[in-house]
Amino acid sequence: MDKELSIMPCLDMRNGRVVKGVHFVDIIDAGDPVECAKAYCAAGADQLALLDITATVENRSTMLDVVKKVAAATTVPFTVGGGIGDVKTAAAVLNAGANRVSISSAAFRKPDLIPELIKEFGVDAVTAAIDVDVNAELPSGYEVYIDGGRTATGADAVEFAKKLDGFGVNVILPTSKSGDGARTGYDLPVIRAMAKACSAQIVASGGAGNMQHFADAVEAGATILLAASVFHFQMIKIPELKAFLKEKGYCVR
Repeated sequence: MDKELSIMPCLDMRNGRVVKGVHFVDIIDAGDPVECAKAYCAAGADQLALLDITATVENRSTMLDVVKKVAAATTVPFTVGGGIGDVKTAAAVLNAGANRVSISSAAFRKPDLIPELIKEFGVDAVTAAIDVDVNAELPSGYEVYIDGGRTATGADAVEFAKKLDGFGVNVILPTSKSGDGARTGYDLPVIRAMAKACSAQIVASGGAGNMQHFADAVEAGATILLAASVFHFQMIKIPELKAFLKEKGYCVR
């Protein structure tokens, strides 16, 4: 494995607090975002993500005050998503201290948005996120979902990833609805299919429950390893995970 792996704790946020759910529902509190960010940076996280999970559904922008506070406490690259639907909102989030914006529902609804954002802010400031769930009737077996995993689109997830890849996006973040918070392992077929079809880095997201799950995701083609509950609730510590992956022969920061 020649590509350097990146460990990325994800702060799912609702009402200014870090929360964690299972399959995008059954939400429980997991702490203060600033304290979580500080702890993860100290523990050796390579990147951080903050996702305002109800912004799109509540038809509002990301909470910029929280982004500013977390950005001030963060010493690693910081991606923010949720409720970013146009260039102006993306600019406000980046100006608040985010290094990248993650676009999900808006990327599907407005096909021109991703190229616009890349043109305005550069390719290193844009992540395309895709919520997916199994649908055997589609060619890849996976369907794109929007609105925080609430709305099925009928679109094939891997075809959509290829379209985004064609716009020049260099990070694609598929999250498996069936895997989210379940701790049963990442959805490897969708990671494998997107890694094969796209030149962008693929983020493994949704389902990590033990250290082997991270290694499985790397074998499937992921280079950025995102997780939430196993880190929030200290089931896996980042230094131990990095040591485990190094032992497996992977290149780890």
